[in-house]
Amino acid sequence: MTPPYRLDMRGIRKSYDTTLVLRDVDLNAKVGEIHALVGENGAGKSTLIKILAGAVLRDAGTIAIDGQAAELSTPLDARRAGIRVVYQEFSLVPHLSITENVLLGQLPGSWHGRWVDWREAERRAQEALEALDFKLPPTKTLVRNLPVSQRQMIEIAKALVDRPKILVLDEPSAVLSAPDLERLFAVLRRLRDEGTTVVYVSHRLDEVFEIADRITVLKDGALVATVLAADIDQPGLVRMMVGRQLRDRHHPSTGIVPDVALAARGLGRPGVFEGVSFELRAGEIVGLFGLVGSGRTEVARAIFGADRLQIGELTLEGLPFHPRSPADALRAGIAMVSEDRVRDGLVLFQSVRDNVSLASFRAMGRWGLISRRLQDILVRRVVADVGVRGAALQDPVRRLSGGNQQKVVLAKWLLHGARVLILDEPTRGVDVGAKAEIYRIVARLASEGMAVLLISSELPEILEMADRTLVMRYGRIVGAFDRADATEERLLAAAAGVALGEVA
Repeated sequence: MTPPYRLDMRGIRKSYDTTLVLRDVDLNAKVGEIHALVGENGAGKSTLIKILAGAVLRDAGTIAIDGQAAELSTPLDARRAGIRVVYQEFSLVPHLSITENVLLGQLPGSWHGRWVDWREAERRAQEALEALDFKLPPTKTLVRNLPVSQRQMIEIAKALVDRPKILVLDEPSAVLSAPDLERLFAVLRRLRDEGTTVVYVSHRLDEVFEIADRITVLKDGALVATVLAADIDQPGLVRMMVGRQLRDRHHPSTGIVPDVALAARGLGRPGVFEGVSFELRAGEIVGLFGLVGSGRTEVARAIFGADRLQIGELTLEGLPFHPRSPADALRAGIAMVSEDRVRDGLVLFQSVRDNVSLASFRAMGRWGLISRRLQDILVRRVVADVGVRGAALQDPVRRLSGGNQQKVVLAKWLLHGARVLILDEPTRGVDVGAKAEIYRIVARLASEGMAVLLISSELPEILEMADRTLVMRYGRIVGAFDRADATEERLLAAAAGVALGEVA
């Protein structure tokens, strides 16, 4: 008799010290099903996935694969059981090639691994990449030279090499362009039709309804329900996830024209972007929208001094500004929250206190000595201000949910006293509840006079938050829209280079 479920997790319980993070959770998924797992950050999704991956040991409960009990004590156990997990945070080795990353730990060779059959390795890697319609020269390209979106595709290709029974994807679309996402969905549907079970974790509910057959909702470490996607709508799913509807998230415009905080004139880096000009005023949120590869992040990094600005001029509050490094930008009052908070914004094994203090140690003591008392007072105040929850100041940041980690990054720049804030995909990998809280924080900062440049791939986010929106395409600004004129159709048409009449 065929078992009813490919994956059957029952009564899963997990505690960290005295904190119960999973409360007798059930998750079951059928053969040939795409099963979405949703919930706010801190709901327990990541812990449940890590238990399935063998990376975290459960305290109680059972796991069965195809009706057979599975003891997943290590990641190797999970791999042998046919489970592969693509985590939100990359596990690639930057200085190795695409081929070496795709086949990490299983490069073909002979004589007890003393040499590698590079021709066979390239063939296997290319096969996995072609399944995603993703073409690069695998043996020649180092992962460190690739943009984030392409690294995500390599992570997925790495998982597909083993032809897993159960494929788990944690926020796979967070850095993908619309065409890449469509290719990924086509691959997932094909895998489903071939009998693979896909567990799809995402905060983007439109994706969930597009791709999922069934949906499991977690809240506060407990199972809320498992429902057919066809039997619920987005508002109903949001109510199940957060217990409320989200309203009033946008940043209201005051109608006052304040002073220019940052002005860019003809900014350029040959081959990357050119002729970029705009003004950012105090108390204003300016959206910067464009498809992946349009040059948005590169412009932001140049303003922040992370990349060299070769052409053009910047003025900060009317004075010439020539950033040679991020340190120059920070001294001038410019801060940047990058799209990869783990790599660029946090030290995961350090405490909340020390992460928030990273840019402000000089203000916390004298002669190179830090006053722990003063540090605690300052950090506690700003952490409360942004609403970091579920952690003490001494707790390592790695224990926090994605939304709370992002709040720690924001707290760091608030404590530093930034006057211009650049946000690059600030709600990537953040659930709907934490996303609304981040929106309110950013709106409040703008209302208090901070100038905000908001880079986002999410059109609803841009439309709700931005007073004005600039659209980039192929390294140039191709459109500028006031709040009243900005619509999803207009922004997307400008970003794609399509006449609005052709977008139907």
